Amino acid sequence: MKKWYAVIGDPVSHSKSPAMHEAWFRENGIDASYIPVHVPAGTVGDAVAALRRLGASGWNVTVPHKQAIIPFLDEVEPIAAEMQAVNTVKVLPDGRLLGMNTDGPGFVRSLEDRIGSGRKNDRVLIIGAGGAANGIALAMRHGGYEKVAVCNRTVEKAEALCNRIGGEALGLEEAAGKLGEFGIIIQTTPVGMSTATGGLPIAMDHLDPGAVVADIVYSPLQTEFLKAALKNGNEIVDGLGMFIWQGALAFNEWTGRMPDTLGTRKRLIAEMEETTC
Repeated sequence: MKKWYAVIGDPVSHSKSPAMHEAWFRENGIDASYIPVHVPAGTVGDAVAALRRLGASGWNVTVPHKQAIIPFLDEVEPIAAEMQAVNTVKVLPDGRLLGMNTDGPGFVRSLEDRIGSGRKNDRVLIIGAGGAANGIALAMRHGGYEKVAVCNRTVEKAEALCNRIGGEALGLEEAAGKLGEFGIIIQTTPVGMSTATGGLPIAMDHLDPGAVVADIVYSPLQTEFLKAALKNGNEIVDGLGMFIWQGALAFNEWTGRMPDTLGTRKRLIAEMEETTC
């Protein structure tokens, strides 16, 4: 029987995941399909029951369901439970549903694709304290980055995250003044996204040119934040790598195959350039 996979979210029609996974199935000779499924908020339990009943082999979970889905799963991996978010569901051989999170680990893989794994002693600043920041902060700590600080407009949210990871909580102005102390800076807010508010999430006057600057936004590929870093001479990491790697890690969990992430990046960039011409 042909296997099928899905991504559930609200909205979900904009997702690039179906095209990416369908390409990976073709490249790996796997007879499977991947579809977007619109699941309105408040109906996650019904959706999970339907996906199970209809024989889905696994699915990805996007906003706003990453936390809401947890009570409807049979098991959640420790790191996903710690993150309090699931973005990948794997159907085990006995039919049980296992919740996983590949977002944070996907970011770490995309970062180390660019800079290697030799900067784990650098101080890390995460801008933002939402769901993405939680996942990335925990994955960075699990990946051996011990000096992680979080800054946020609402300092209490940064403090809540730092209480979990053992890091330093900062307000935006305080973080901006100390920006030169950090070797890795990660922007996790929607600021700069095509559909969100433009501008910079933090003042960058004190940015050290030797720091690596990352943004999880991938549309546009170069946000104002990354453009400012480039102008300052910094090495940058755009958000497309995290998107590709979170999908690749999920694909590997489902199929036992690791897809060609480099080829995927080239293809997605070409497609993005075509749509902006």
